[in-house]
Amino acid sequence: MWIRTPFRIVAVVVVGMALPGPLTGAGVDFAREVLPILSDNCFHCHGPSETGRKAGLRLDLREGALRVKDGKATLVPGKPESSELVKRIHADDPEVVMPPPDSHRSLTVAQKELLKRWVAEGALWGKHWSFEPVRARSLPAVKAGGWARNDLDRFILARIESEGLQPSPEAPLEALARRASLDLVGLPPTEEDLRRLVSDPAPTAYEAYVDRLLASPAYGERMAAEWLDLARYADTYGFQSDVERDLSPWRDWVVKAINSNLAYDQFLTWQLAGDLLPGATQEQRLATAYSRLHRQTNEGGSIEEEWRAEYVSDRVHTVGTSILGLTMECSRCHDHKYDPISQRDYYSLSAFFNNIDESGLYSHFTAATPDPDDVPLQGGAGAGAWGPEDAGFGRVDPVSEGARRRGSAVRWDGGTGDSGAGRAVFVRCHGRGQGGQSGLHEWCRRGSVEAGGGCQWAGRGVQRG
Repeated sequence: MWIRTPFRIVAVVVVGMALPGPLTGAGVDFAREVLPILSDNCFHCHGPSETGRKAGLRLDLREGALRVKDGKATLVPGKPESSELVKRIHADDPEVVMPPPDSHRSLTVAQKELLKRWVAEGALWGKHWSFEPVRARSLPAVKAGGWARNDLDRFILARIESEGLQPSPEAPLEALARRASLDLVGLPPTEEDLRRLVSDPAPTAYEAYVDRLLASPAYGERMAAEWLDLARYADTYGFQSDVERDLSPWRDWVVKAINSNLAYDQFLTWQLAGDLLPGATQEQRLATAYSRLHRQTNEGGSIEEEWRAEYVSDRVHTVGTSILGLTMECSRCHDHKYDPISQRDYYSLSAFFNNIDESGLYSHFTAATPDPDDVPLQGGAGAGAWGPEDAGFGRVDPVSEGARRRGSAVRWDGGTGDSGAGRAVFVRCHGRGQGGQSGLHEWCRRGSVEAGGGCQWAGRGVQRG
C-alpha cells in the first residue's frame, strides 16, 4: 500500500488525523496524553535538568515518579486519593498547588481529570511513541462500515465518528484529479488530462490516472524538492560571499532515485555511506554528497579548524532532523533536557562524520574543492546514468577506521528491524503531529518496518483510497 514517496501524500493523511483524543474508549495513553502535560507543566522543575530540579523529584522517569518521601508517595498506581501528585494539582492553597502560581503555568480542569484517571488506571508508563517498539494494531470498529474502501479509511472514519461527524461527500472527479496532480507532480492537470479521465468509463479510470502521474518524470522532480530541503541543498556556499558551487549531479541523483523506485533504506544508506559499500558504484559514491551540502565559509580571519568542526556538527544536526526526526543541537553543549540524547551520544555520532579530509575554508578566487580527498562534483550530469566522465569523479582514498565505523552505523540504522531507522523512517515519512500510538500511526509505522527497511518508494494504495 506504500506510495512512491513517503514524504508528501501519507503525511497529508496522517497529520490530518494526528490530533489529540483516542479513537476508541481505550485507557489513557501515556505518550499521547499524559507526557505532553508533564513536559509542558512539570519538567521545568521536576525533569531531566539537574540544575533546575526542585525537591529532588523527577517526573520524567517512572522510578522518580514513584518516589516515597516523608511517608508521602508521589504516585500510587490505582489509588489517586493516595497520590501526592493528584492532591497537589487539585489543591486550592497557593502554597501547596502544583504547578505553583509563580511558575505561570496551570492545568485545565480536563488535564487534571485526565491525570487523575491515568493514576486510577494504574499510572501505566511509557516513552514518547516514536521510541516504543512497533506492535500490531487491529483495525478500529466503525459504524458506517460501508463507507470505508480500504483499511486506511477505517482509521479516518473512526476519528470522524469519534467527533460526532459524518464523512463529507466525495469530491468531483475533476477536483480529485487536480489534488492528485498538484501533490504528485506539482502542476495542475491539463485540459486534455481531465477530458481523458472524465470520458473514461472504466471503474479504474482514476487509478490509471494516478499511475500515469506516478510514472511521469515530473513525479521525481516534485518529490525530490522535499528531500533537497531536508538535506539543505543549495547551489552556493552560503554565508556572506555565497560563491556558486555545482552540486547538480547529486540533485539529479535524488530525482533518479525516486523515479527508479530505490527503496528508502537504500536511499539513506547510499547517502550516508555509499562509498563504503562493497564494490561501490559511481552512483553510490555520488549519493554521499548528502554529507557535503552544508554551508561553507571563506571569510577573512576565519579559523580553518573551527569551521571544519562546525561542518561536522552540521552533518550531525542534518542527520538528526532529516533522518532520525530529532533535533540534536541541544546535546552539543549539554545532555538534552527532554529527548534521550546525552552529550556523549552527540559526540559519539559526530565521530562518524569526522573522517573526511577537508579544509574548513574554500577558495574565493578558484573553483578548487575544499575537500581534496573526497569525490569532487565538478561538471553537470543529467538524470540518466552517471560515469566518471560525467560527474568528474576523482581518487577515493583507502577506507579509514573512522569511515568503517560510519559504515557500521549505517548498517544498523538502515536495517530492516525496528531500529532507529525503522522508527525514524516513520517519523520523517508520515508527519510530525502528536498522533503517536493512535492506531493509524502505529498501523502505518508497522507497515514501514515490514516493507523491508521502511517506506519503499513504490505503491499506490493511498492515492487509490
